[in-house]
Amino acid sequence: MTRNIYIASPEGASGKSTIALGVTALLARTVGRVGIFRPVARVADGSDYVLRLLLGQDGTELDYEVCVGVTYEQVHDDAEAALATIVSRYHEVADRCDAVVIVGTDYTDVSGAAEFEFNGRIAANLGAPVVLVVHGRDRSPADVAHVVAQTRQELLQQHARPAAVIVNRCIRGQEDDVARALERFHCLGVLPEEPILSAPELGQLAEAVDGVLLSGDEALLARETRALIVGAMTVPNLLERLQDDAVIITPGDRADALLALVTAHVSEGFPSLSGIVLTGGIRPEDVVLRLLEGLGTALPIILAPYGTIETATRCAATRGRLTGDNQLKVDTALNLFERHVDTEALARVLDVARTDVVTPLMFEYDLLQQARAADRHIVLPEGNDDRILRAASTLLTRGVVRLTLLGDEAAIRTRAGELGVDVASAQVISPGDPRFVEPFAKRYLELRRHKGVTPDAAHDAVQDVSCFGTLMVLEGMADGMVSGAAHTTAHTITPALQLIRTAPGVSLVSSVFFMCLADRVLVYGDCAINPDPTAEQLAEIAISSAATARQFSIEPRVAMLSWSTGASGHGQDVEKVREATRRVRERCPELVVDGPMQYDAAVDPGVGRAKAPGSDVAGHATVLVFPDLNTGNNTYKAVQRSANAVAVGPVLQGLRQPVNDLSRGATVKDIVNTVAITAVQSAATSPEAGL
Repeated sequence: MTRNIYIASPEGASGKSTIALGVTALLARTVGRVGIFRPVARVADGSDYVLRLLLGQDGTELDYEVCVGVTYEQVHDDAEAALATIVSRYHEVADRCDAVVIVGTDYTDVSGAAEFEFNGRIAANLGAPVVLVVHGRDRSPADVAHVVAQTRQELLQQHARPAAVIVNRCIRGQEDDVARALERFHCLGVLPEEPILSAPELGQLAEAVDGVLLSGDEALLARETRALIVGAMTVPNLLERLQDDAVIITPGDRADALLALVTAHVSEGFPSLSGIVLTGGIRPEDVVLRLLEGLGTALPIILAPYGTIETATRCAATRGRLTGDNQLKVDTALNLFERHVDTEALARVLDVARTDVVTPLMFEYDLLQQARAADRHIVLPEGNDDRILRAASTLLTRGVVRLTLLGDEAAIRTRAGELGVDVASAQVISPGDPRFVEPFAKRYLELRRHKGVTPDAAHDAVQDVSCFGTLMVLEGMADGMVSGAAHTTAHTITPALQLIRTAPGVSLVSSVFFMCLADRVLVYGDCAINPDPTAEQLAEIAISSAATARQFSIEPRVAMLSWSTGASGHGQDVEKVREATRRVRERCPELVVDGPMQYDAAVDPGVGRAKAPGSDVAGHATVLVFPDLNTGNNTYKAVQRSANAVAVGPVLQGLRQPVNDLSRGATVKDIVNTVAITAVQSAATSPEAGL
C-alpha cells in the first residue's frame, strides 16, 4: 500500500513549501520512489513553482503533468466533478510510487474558509493523514494554539485526519513557548522565521516594477535582496546607510548617487549590493553609462518607469519564493527542517521504515549526516572557482563542515555576493599572507631539505595553493583538504605525498570510487592512482579499500577481480591476483576476501553460486579490487555511464591525514560529497579514533 501525507495550511504565506520540501527529502532517503501530487494547481502549464521545486529534488521522477489534479477553474465550474478527477489522478500517481507527498492549495484564488474546507475534503477522499502547517509570524503562542485548535476541528468536520502540526515562521525566541502551547496537538516542530526564504530575488523586483536591465550581468538577477533603501538623500548620507545585499532605489537623474553607489560596490570596505533601481524612466546620460562600464562591475542596474514612491511600494510588496533554481534557499529550508522537525516522529506518522535498499540519495544523505557529526574543518584551496563557492555555501548553510577558502578575500566575498551564495562563515586566507608563509616555508624546508630544497625555493613553493592547503592540514589548521576542480591530480596530491605521507603500516596511497547503483553502493579500488600494482601493492589496496568501506558503514566483502574465477585460469595476471588474495588473508585473517574472481561472479548471486560455490564473497561482494588501473578506470566509467550510476570519488586512502582530489569536471554536488567524505575520513583517522 502506498503511503501518503497531505500538507495543508489554513492560510497563505505559511511557508508550506519549506515543509513539503523537507518531507519530500525525508521520504526520498527512506523509501525510494516518491511521488508528488498537487490536487489543485495554479495552472496546468508547468508554472506552479511549488510543484516544480519538489519535482526537481532527487528521488522524484514523475512528469509535471502527471502530478496535477485540477485547476482552480475546474473547481469553480463544478467542485464535485473536480474532486472526482482529483481522486482519480491521485491514484495514477500512487500506483507508481512507494509514497506520495500531497501539497494543498495556496490561497491565491477563492476565499480562505472555503478553500481550507475543500482541502479537508480532498484529504479525506484520498485517505491521507494531514500535517497542518500554520505560521507564527506576529502571533503569540496562545494565538498559534487557537489557530491550530480551530483548524483541526474544521478538518475533523470534513472527516479528514489531522495527524501532526508544524509551526513555521515563528518569532525567534518563542520556539519553546509555542511548542509547549501545542503539546496536546502532536506538534512535531517549530521553525523560526528565516528572512532569506521570503527575500525576493532581484529579478522579481524588476518584474514587479516593469523594469528593464540597463547594465550589469543578467545572471545576477537571481541574487536575493535582503534590504530596500530609497536613495534620495545626499551621497555621504546614502553611503553611510548601505547594507550587504541591498537594492538601492534612486531617481534616474541622480548621476551623483548612481556613480557613488557603483564605486562603493566595487570598493573594499563597503557593502556588496544586490542591485540599483533607477526610477522615473529617466535613463542616465551616455557619458555616465560609459563611466560605469569602465568600472568593470557586473552589478545589475534596472530602469523602472514609475516614480520613486510607487517603485518602492511595488518592491516592498514583493515576497520571495522558495524555488528549485535557488540553491541557497533550498539549502536553508532543508537545514531549518532537519534542525527543528522531529523527523523520526514524522516517519512514524507516515508509517514508513527505511528499506534495505541503499539508493544514491540515501548514501549521500548518510554521508552528510556523518560529516555533520564529525564537525571537521576542511580547506578548499580553489576559492576563486564558482563551483567551489556554490559548494561551500551548501556545506556551510547545512552545517556539514567548517571551511577555509584560499584566495584574495575581497575578490572571493565579492564574487560570492554576485553569485548569491553565502560563505560569510568561511575563513578566507591568502596563500601569500606573510603570517603563514614564513612559518610554512620553515616547515617545508625541514621536510624537504634532504631533496635539495633551498630557503628561497621553499618560500616560493608554500605560496602555491595546493602546497599551502596541505601545510594547513599538516600543521593542524585544518582536518583535511579537497582540491582539483581547477588543477591536475598531480598538482593536488604531490604535496600530500611529500609532506603528509602515508599512515603507519601503509606504504601505498591508492583510491576508491563509491559506485552508487540503483539499490546498493559498491566500493571500487584502485581506479585512479596506481597503474600496474604488484601482488603486495594489490593486497594493500584491498586492505585499505576495506577499511574505507567500514568508515562509511559498508560491511566489506572483498572480491579480488581477474578474468578468471577460482582455479580455472592460469597465467601471470591471474597468479598476481591469487598471490594478492593470499597476502590479504595472511595480513588480515578477519577480513572476508576471495579471489581471483570475475566481476559477474562477484556481484550476481546466481553466477556466484555457479562459479564459486561455497564462497562467502561470490554474488555478495561490496568491495571490488581491480588488478590494474586500465581495468579499473574503464570499468568504473562503463558502469557509471551504462548503469546510470553515481560515482563518488576518487577518494584517496593511505595518507596520515585526508587529502582528496576532484575531477576538473566536478559538479557542485561532487564537491559537496567529496568534502563530506574528507570530513568522515578525518574523524576515522584522528587520534581520538585510536588510529
